[in-house]
Amino acid sequence: MSYAEPIIRLIQALSKLPGIGEKTAERLAFHIHAQEKEEALALSDAVREVKERLSSCSVCHDVTVADPCAICADPRRERGVVCVVEQSKDLGSIEKAGAHRGLYHVLHGCLSPLDGVGPEQLTIRRLLDRVRKGGVEEVILATNPTAEGDATAWYLQQALASLPVKVTRIARGLPAGSSLEYASRASVADAIKGRRQL
Repeated sequence: MSYAEPIIRLIQALSKLPGIGEKTAERLAFHIHAQEKEEALALSDAVREVKERLSSCSVCHDVTVADPCAICADPRRERGVVCVVEQSKDLGSIEKAGAHRGLYHVLHGCLSPLDGVGPEQLTIRRLLDRVRKGGVEEVILATNPTAEGDATAWYLQQALASLPVKVTRIARGLPAGSSLEYASRASVADAIKGRRQL
């Protein structure tokens, strides 16, 4: 590239982000350069603040400014139900849906032996310790419906089997408002297997 060194460094830094290729990184770098100085520096300050102020909640391991996080500290939450998710963004999706009023546990990934991610790299041991302490009546496994997510859910189910806790898995199948005609085979199969009595 024949760009100035600061632009090259910015393109290289942006291209390390997930889903950002070199061309997109190049467009973003020149967009940032074209912005007013205050806007560009606000982006820089936001990145710095995320790295300096956020930490992990000592209870659920979600990202937070305060410890414990707002959800774990909320006395109105259903304390006996813990929903296990892979990432903080999954927790955010469930919270936006407004269907879960219990607590959470963030694994920070899923089992993926090919990528070198085993139980030791996740917060599985802390989840088991949390259940052993008592007070947890149900663990909802809300890992993603992928091969790795399913393997993680199976591993957790086995690890929790000897503990006095109900273990459930989130339902899978057809999204609301969709049509059977256009659904994938896997979605239809999951919907049939996960049917419930009305």
